Amino acid sequence: MVWLGVIASYLGIGCSIGLLVYWGVGLQRIVTTSRRVPTARAGDALARANPPVEPLCVVVPAHNEAHAIGSVVGSLRAQDHRAMRVVLVLDRCTDGTLRVATEAIGGDARFEVIEVTECPPGWAGKVHAVWTGVTRSAGARGAEYLLFIDADTELEPTCVSGAHATMRDRSLDMLSYLSTLSHDRWYETLVQPAASLELLRQYPLMQASRDEGRRPFANGQFMMFRASSYFAIETHEAVRDELLEDLALARRIEQARMRAGVYVAAGVMRCRMYESWSAFRRGWKRIYTEAARRRPAKLRRAAGRVVIPGTILPMCAMIGVAGSLVMFAYGDMLLGPIALAVCSLALAVFFSALVLAYRAGGAPMWAVPGYLVGAVLASRILRDAALDLETDRPTEWGGLRYSRERQ
Repeated sequence: MVWLGVIASYLGIGCSIGLLVYWGVGLQRIVTTSRRVPTARAGDALARANPPVEPLCVVVPAHNEAHAIGSVVGSLRAQDHRAMRVVLVLDRCTDGTLRVATEAIGGDARFEVIEVTECPPGWAGKVHAVWTGVTRSAGARGAEYLLFIDADTELEPTCVSGAHATMRDRSLDMLSYLSTLSHDRWYETLVQPAASLELLRQYPLMQASRDEGRRPFANGQFMMFRASSYFAIETHEAVRDELLEDLALARRIEQARMRAGVYVAAGVMRCRMYESWSAFRRGWKRIYTEAARRRPAKLRRAAGRVVIPGTILPMCAMIGVAGSLVMFAYGDMLLGPIALAVCSLALAVFFSALVLAYRAGGAPMWAVPGYLVGAVLASRILRDAALDLETDRPTEWGGLRYSRERQ
């Protein structure tokens, strides 16, 4: 029995050193990000002090969003912005989205509805819908600011005016909010934190807003542009075939040496990304595939990066703690204490980082231990994304299938 304790203790010590290094750096970055990256709440005071009055148009693309369109329309009707117009672009809808949207609008003159019946070849469905809204909407043509949001979002009444005031105050050409996501379905609670942390590891928020050395990033659920800047980068038409158009537009903003801000929504803007586990898997495969520039090897490396420090090393550290207790039981006062101290410290840092990350993302604290399982499932999504590229399996999104060549 004692030899099992020795093996477990040494295994735990070795893995805990790796765990401590990885999550020690992660903890430092999470703390620094929370201190340095502004939240959407900062815009409220700016808007109260100097309410924005420049014309602004919100463009909402929607493909079969009957379950969600009423909520986003309701939250837009409640906005306190003084010069806001809204265009709903119903993209090839077959589920009653038009009826629900019309009822929710209730004759509000600030709203207009545009229906799209087909997506031309060479365009991504959502990108074409947004571009159609911009080019066909009278409200969009006269706007000085353009805001693109997804149909599954909900905004607090001060959200639009606060974002507008923030852009004006900071002289930004583009502002994007990192959504506060829902966490009331099992995959949202278990897998979504691990999936989101990996994406933010690839695209750190602190680097997304720099004027120099920027790592371009944006969240397509909420992107606001100065209209002049948006047209200067040639609109959504320039990224017509992109399945992750937010990153593509962020890159164009950076290439044009324009200013960008990516801030944390902090509840001002909320979103349920996917209605089912199968939709969640398909959606995150698309996100990861495009974020990795369709490189299978990069996706596989990311899969290992998620599961090794997220599941394997913590489990080994726990085995190390058990091994130390065995050594204590046999009277060992050297290896046992060392293993217990190192493994416990590594686990403390690991869980501390997760607690801060979950708190920042609005995830429940009781779900933190579930990260050990969530990392396995998120890693599987990354591996499946790589396999799809290697076997030429099309990407499914918004009712269409896209063939994506691997790089």
